[in-house]
Amino acid sequence: MIVLQQLINGLSLGSIYALIALGYTMVYGIVRLINFAHGDILMVGAYTAFFVLGGAGPFPLGMVIALPVSALVCAFFGIVIERLAYRPLRSAPRLNSLITAIAVSLILENGARILPFIGPNPRKFPQPPVININLGGARGDLVISSIQIIVIVLSAVLMLALHALVNHTRQGKAMRAVSYDMQGASLMGISVNRTISFTFALGSVLAAAGGVLYASAYPQVSPLMGMMPGLKAFVAAVLGGIGSIPGAMLGGFILGIAETMTKGFLSSQYSDAISFGILIVVLLLKPSGILGRKVRVKV
Repeated sequence: MIVLQQLINGLSLGSIYALIALGYTMVYGIVRLINFAHGDILMVGAYTAFFVLGGAGPFPLGMVIALPVSALVCAFFGIVIERLAYRPLRSAPRLNSLITAIAVSLILENGARILPFIGPNPRKFPQPPVININLGGARGDLVISSIQIIVIVLSAVLMLALHALVNHTRQGKAMRAVSYDMQGASLMGISVNRTISFTFALGSVLAAAGGVLYASAYPQVSPLMGMMPGLKAFVAAVLGGIGSIPGAMLGGFILGIAETMTKGFLSSQYSDAISFGILIVVLLLKPSGILGRKVRVKV
């Protein structure tokens, strides 16, 4: 029963990691950029939901309003960051873009800390009423909470929606074309800049959803809250194969389950070490990830 309980907990946590990892992998798949500011977009989404819930009232109406508003705010942030920080460096060496991504991350974190209506101190996130559903009989050895159900179901719906968008819409075809050959797509009449901006916006929407779900499951918001989930989602993206959308989903679930199993059977102190240890092992044994493609670069 303990294994099944930790598996449920891992699926819930892995769903959040997978949502965030999708933003990493989509941006990398198109512009070959590791957007380290992506985790801080999660923080922006969580704080947006925090303020909306404070004014819109309790669940569920407040959350129905908070999720779309967070998505719109984060999409705006994603488009602005891409336009001002990354687009001017698109033809520059990749190291320049990587350093810029770290700088944008620091600006978002420290900018939030000095804003008077946010500040450096953590705040309690409004949490919906928690209902525990007993799946383990009279002893109650196997329990799933209403928040975990919401996290898993909403994450699955968003992932399916993303899969349909990428594979069955005109914009999705444009994204795949730009990912495959940016210059060729431009010659075929596809607006590369618009497609890249849309990709950043879409990834930021998923980060917003991940931020709201993460804050609901772990009810606290702070300016640095996106740092660790963002790094672990990056590990998930690398594990599944950076640039692969199914790989990001798979990597998120594997990492979430590995982390909760570590907490359940070893110690919570080892969970971060296990997560980043997985990254090291993957880079040593299979750098392309589970579902990634091996690419040779001539120098």
